Amino acid sequence: MGFLRQAAAAGLLVMLTISFQSSGMAVFIHWGRAHFATATHRLGLVHATVLLVRFTSLMFGLHILQMLLWAAFYRWNCFPTWESAFYFSVTSYSTVGYGDMVLPHSWRILGPVESVTGVLMCGLSASLLFAIVTLLIQRERRFVLEEEKLDGALLDAVQAPVK
Repeated sequence: MGFLRQAAAAGLLVMLTISFQSSGMAVFIHWGRAHFATATHRLGLVHATVLLVRFTSLMFGLHILQMLLWAAFYRWNCFPTWESAFYFSVTSYSTVGYGDMVLPHSWRILGPVESVTGVLMCGLSASLLFAIVTLLIQRERRFVLEEEKLDGALLDAVQAPVK
């Protein structure tokens, strides 16, 4: 019975974590697409940096919420304080796992499950940030090519013989 209880709790926590991550990423993607669709000018170094910092900060906040979800379970079932529950969750989610705190025997499967889940969620976040950087590079390249075409057309117009 103990294993089934742990497996059910792990399954629920993983499902909720994936739901948080997927929902958050969907919102970020929707916002990003709307932002890029309306922007018709080059972003520039500062604006692109601010955009990346904003996305990265939001992703970090999303991970904090996911760790808090696991910490709430630990606080309810395993640890006497929020500080210890959150600390254990952060060290598990990030795969640091200091080992100075351990789950009770009846919940010990959850630590490794949270670690695997954290790795996967961080991978999803990294892939979205990579996609954003790729988009920024492609966008900048497109503007550079358009400027080069304009410059070439202007040069042709200036060098064309007058009849």
